[in-house]
Amino acid sequence: MNIKTNSKDIKNGDIFIALKGIKNDGHDYIVDAINNGASYIISDKVVGDTTKFLNELLSSNFSFLINKLCLIGITGTNGKTTSCFLIYEILRELNIKSAYIGTIGFYIDDKIKDLNNTTPDILTLYNLLLECVYNDVKVVVMEVSSHSLKQNRLYGIKFDYVVFTNLTKDHLDFHSNMTDYLESKKKLFNMVKEKSLKIVNIDDSYSNYFDYNMSYGFKLSDYHILSYKLCSNKLIYKFKYKNKKYKVKLNVVGKYNIYNSIISIIILNDMGISIKKSIKLLKKVSLPNGRMDIVKIKKAYAIIDYAHTPDAVENILNSVNEFKKGKIITIIGCGGDRDKTKRKDMGLISTNLSNYVIFTNDNPRSENPINIINDITKDLKNSNYEIILDRHNAIIKGIGMLNKNDILLILGKGHEEYQIINNIRYHFNDKEEVLNYIKKCI
Repeated sequence: MNIKTNSKDIKNGDIFIALKGIKNDGHDYIVDAINNGASYIISDKVVGDTTKFLNELLSSNFSFLINKLCLIGITGTNGKTTSCFLIYEILRELNIKSAYIGTIGFYIDDKIKDLNNTTPDILTLYNLLLECVYNDVKVVVMEVSSHSLKQNRLYGIKFDYVVFTNLTKDHLDFHSNMTDYLESKKKLFNMVKEKSLKIVNIDDSYSNYFDYNMSYGFKLSDYHILSYKLCSNKLIYKFKYKNKKYKVKLNVVGKYNIYNSIISIIILNDMGISIKKSIKLLKKVSLPNGRMDIVKIKKAYAIIDYAHTPDAVENILNSVNEFKKGKIITIIGCGGDRDKTKRKDMGLISTNLSNYVIFTNDNPRSENPINIINDITKDLKNSNYEIILDRHNAIIKGIGMLNKNDILLILGKGHEEYQIINNIRYHFNDKEEVLNYIKKCI
């Protein structure tokens, strides 16, 4: 596709469409686009609204191809990555050519590239989906963010399956309030094909706001979860569907992975894959990197996880508390230039549910790290914490505190290979830090 919205990507003969973004205005880069070889320039002066023009252009020319794919879209505050990736991995086990688009990148068979956003901008997204079409992909599993829905980044795309996982406090730096956040999520359920399955987590208090035809949860639902058991290295749960009971055994931990895994069972069952076969395959597949990633350290454990919202942090801490045999030491921070309203909650939850907490840098970006930590700690009543801004030093300190059966939770960054400080990106990976320590010191 020779349509570009970034002047740096322009090659001879390309069409440059000048878009007005949140931080940048493409009209400021028209001269650069011309100098790089653009043959046509589309501006607001030409078409009135370049964003609307691009959406209509892509939809009218390419959506008929893209919508021939079986498209699965999952939205919600937490659980999108794991739910999507489990479906993708099972489809691969079934030799169904599939793709994944989301937080951890773009995959067809194996990883092809990293992505800047959970759901890319509309031009990038159309290009990825066309790549799927041209590579004979049958099913695309996609994380759908509230940002993308509010900004109309999926214009013209229709889904066969849509899922709502949950809605908890996050992104209130972007959304004016929780109602605005909810309304953005609801848009996905209107972007469906005629015979679509619209699935909700009935346990979430916001589920009633969605128009759905399939449900799951501990409350009475189509896929009714009956019971569960957590261990240090596995998860067992039972559910009922159409008066028949099923037992699932997974080589993962965390109660919330009941929700993440049952989504794949629901969708695959609708595709014609038996529930028993899906359960068998679920035991074989792995969680994506940085999701409940367990590393053994002598007779203790470190668990690396992407949890970066109050609800996600509370879920993981509650789960670990159910099977712990020793202390829980948590390393956590909050991202800079993002939703400040959740920082206080993150501090309270982590100190209430951990034996000890080390507050550290996440990705402070352009914010002063001290200000972020102050937001987290200013209303804390517990004193079971310390502050070590350098994340590397915080991890070393946390590992050094471990005794037999203790668990070190390193939260917030998960799979990320970087840390952003003063808007400069440095290489950093939590699991790599732990493994390097083990290699050097143990």
